[in-house]
Formats: sequence, C-alpha cells, structure tokens
Amino acid sequence: MNIKIAPSILSADFAKLGEEVALLERCGADLIHCDVMDGNFVPPITFGAQAVAAIRPYTKLPLDCHLMTLHPETHIEEFVKAGADIISVHVEACGKNLLPLLKKIQSFGIKACAVINPETAAEEFFPAMEIADMVLVMSVHPGWGGQRFIPETLEKIRTLRARAESIGRPDLDIEVDGGIGEGNVKEVIAAGANVIVAGSAIFSSPDKTATISRLRG
Repeated sequence: MNIKIAPSILSADFAKLGEEVALLERCGADLIHCDVMDGNFVPPITFGAQAVAAIRPYTKLPLDCHLMTLHPETHIEEFVKAGADIISVHVEACGKNLLPLLKKIQSFGIKACAVINPETAAEEFFPAMEIADMVLVMSVHPGWGGQRFIPETLEKIRTLRARAESIGRPDLDIEVDGGIGEGNVKEVIAAGANVIVAGSAIFSSPDKTATISRLRG
C-alpha cells in the first residue's frame, strides 16, 4: 500500500506559514495536515478557514483539514471555499449525523474523513466505512502537539484494516495522528495505517527531506 506523509502545520512557524508549506512540498510531503481547533471541542484555538485560504496558493498538495470543532456541520462550506481537499470530522462531535455530514462533504467534490479519539472504539466508525474516503485514528488526545504515542492505538488500527478488507475496501486510507516518529512509524504502518501525520518529528528535523523519506517506513 502506498504510504503517504502528512506533516502537521501545528508545529510550523506561523509567522511564515506559506513558506513552511512550500518547503514541505519540496521536501516530499504528500499532504498538508491542518489542525483546526475551536476552543470548545478541545481547549486550544488554532486557526480557521482564513488560514487555509492563505496557504492554498503556496502548494499544490492536498490540504487535509482536521476539524476539531464542536459543530463541524457549520464550517464545511467555508473550508471548501478556502481550498480544502479533505475535511475530517470527529465521530464524537457528529453522533448520528456522521453519515449525512460525510455525504455533504463529498457533495462538494472533495474527500470526507471520520476521526476517532483514543477513548472511542474502532467499532464506532464501522457504519461509515462504506462511504468515507478515510478514517483518522487519534493516537494522542487531540489538542496539543508533542504528546507520546498511545500504544493501544495499534490494535485499533489492526481492527479497522481488517474491517476494511472484510467489506471489500482494502485500499481505504487509514490515517494516524499523534506521537509518530522514526522510532515507531514502522509499527504503525505494519498495523495497517498508510497515511502518517507527523508534526514535531518533521519540524524539529534539520533535514526534512530525509526525515519524510524515513517516515515512509
């Protein structure tokens, strides 16, 4: 399976965000992961659709917008207009509205992803697996960068990959976000993930090209 690296700009220098995004593309990134936090679903506030629109001209890479927001349904259209290529919404924030919201995102011609927190069982995503373009497994508690990877996440990834294969979607993208670096990325990929989000591991590196290459496993 093709391994994709999605650097999280949560760890970037916000004073030169456009330049940072352009550099990531030159260094071999596959996606740009944009962590949107509203101060309600998670305590911190990061940025919104205006920041996504501002970096859009700096890269041709897909912008992977992860909405850590309490009411994601109210923000979809503004992120579509800003240039998002993927919009990820939390199972915990959507409840019974998850499937309709994923379909709404797809109706704009972009990809829809569902996210599950560390406390949420993999089975909570099963109803959406036939229509979602991707599932994002949080391997840390959402809200802050630099946390340690939660080892129990590996079993959750295995469960999701097995389920995807059992329903005839062996190529479903499984993205993992949080605490991933060169020391544990092979385990994450072996468990069944193929989209790797990394923030600190990439932005703290003096050679981002080499780090991104090594993170491919």
